[in-house]
Amino acid sequence: MHKSKIGTLLLLLTCILTACNGAGTGSNSYAVRYSKAEEKAVPGGTVTYAYTSPFQGIFDPAFFEGEDDSNVLDFITEGMFTVRDDLTTVPNIASWKESEDHTVFTFKIRPGVRWHNGDELTVEDWKFALETIASPDYTGSRYYSVEMIKGAEAYHRGETDELAGVKVIDPYTLKITVNSARVNTIDNLWPYPMNKKYFEGVAVKDMADSDQVRKRPIGIGPFEVTEIQPGQLVRMKRFDNYYKGKALLDGVDYKVVGDEELTGLLEDGSIDISTVPRDTYSALQQLDNITLMQSAELSYEYIGFKFGHWDESARQNVMDNPKFADKRLRQAMYYALDREGIIERFSYGLGELIETPIPSTSWAKIPDSEINTYPYDPQKAETLLQEAGYTDIDGDGWREDPQGQKLIIHYDAMSGNATAEERTQAVMQNWRDIGLNVQLNGGKLKDLNTFYEAVENDDPTVEVFNGVWGLASDPDPSGLWRVSDLWNYSRWSSERSEELILEGVQAKAYDRDYRMQVYHEWQQLINEEVPMIFFAERTNITAVSKRLQGVRVNSISNINEPDKWWIK
Repeated sequence: MHKSKIGTLLLLLTCILTACNGAGTGSNSYAVRYSKAEEKAVPGGTVTYAYTSPFQGIFDPAFFEGEDDSNVLDFITEGMFTVRDDLTTVPNIASWKESEDHTVFTFKIRPGVRWHNGDELTVEDWKFALETIASPDYTGSRYYSVEMIKGAEAYHRGETDELAGVKVIDPYTLKITVNSARVNTIDNLWPYPMNKKYFEGVAVKDMADSDQVRKRPIGIGPFEVTEIQPGQLVRMKRFDNYYKGKALLDGVDYKVVGDEELTGLLEDGSIDISTVPRDTYSALQQLDNITLMQSAELSYEYIGFKFGHWDESARQNVMDNPKFADKRLRQAMYYALDREGIIERFSYGLGELIETPIPSTSWAKIPDSEINTYPYDPQKAETLLQEAGYTDIDGDGWREDPQGQKLIIHYDAMSGNATAEERTQAVMQNWRDIGLNVQLNGGKLKDLNTFYEAVENDDPTVEVFNGVWGLASDPDPSGLWRVSDLWNYSRWSSERSEELILEGVQAKAYDRDYRMQVYHEWQQLINEEVPMIFFAERTNITAVSKRLQGVRVNSISNINEPDKWWIK
């Protein structure tokens, strides 16, 4: 699936519940992995893809909420454009031309693409999807992906029944006009069509729960759904009219299994492919009939500092908490963390240490040689604290603040996996070792809902917190880092950061080299200011049976071109 800004929250929840962390200090050498054999591909057979949580069963790109359902969508549908392994967006079903001012896009879709019910795909289906998401009755979370279209705001408010910026030229040509030129318009524009005829008579407010989404979903991908057992099984067969040609496999079963069953089912061959929960990684390493394929996830784990609060009336973040105003305190806490050791101990050494929020697989990622990598250095941390005036005045072993007042730092983290408590204590002990009196806020870990209610609502007791963010394929930091971003949970901003973020999407940024330099400067700023401590980039592990060939995993998904999968 095309990862976009909504993936931020979805991945955040998914990552935290599965102990989204990892370690390692080398370069990212696992961005793309293949499972291929030299033999000629043999058609036929069915494979089983396992998932370890019940799926919701919302099988339309405009409405799904999590990875559980998006896995099925990766088999049954495709977008007008797609994201390559290097995270650049390229044509798939549609190609396009831009006007000189970059505000008008003329799209041409390939003829002959068929829906699973036999209807031919036309641009009316794409227009219908854009109108659905822009509708005031839309119940999903993708409005951000159409709001740049001219007239979308008025349409969304119910002031007009026409989405002015979307015009059908002919069955295969669509013209879209946007409000302003942005270098990442294509990256953010909604790419998935909806079969207009198939949804005829279904009100937008009812679509997410309709049979067309829940019981009889259709798409344009290489496999079509034949059976759904709610929350447990989706059976798919090859779609013989797939526009790229017939898939090699006869079918795919998407099956929900328990964590405790996974190892045994992979060992006896009942399962052919599955994302691997961290808790089972060690056991799976002992199996000789599977390959464990790694890929860098589009997400990062971080430790955030609370700099202030969200002002709802002004719709912006306000930095009014002076406790972490001195960056030397923040830098000292960075140096004091044995990130590699902690993650080696609790996460099997999986992942990649990071120093900025740009994915390691992105063309915009700054080389580590141009930034501070904040290696584990308690002595450096203590020196910074001394320079900043954080000293132990009364000899009790804890540092006071520069005004001589007792300093207690409250830390928040979540429960949810077997090592969460021990890992949290290890993090806090690193800080205590340099004389910082860090205490677990409330004396215990918080469950998911309690944690995010406190963080999102700027509970004044929340000071330092452990979180995870998922990312879009485009490197634009908007959505998480601007002064006007609600999801900027640290509430940090700076004038220069704002300038650079805007520069990165405006006219000059159509020059890729210029845009790269802008993002390099922004990463250097973030690296120096340390508004948060970047812990690690998640590593996804996919277990693949050695009989299954053609699997390609990358930062986007482990379901890429499943029409090329085959059984050896």
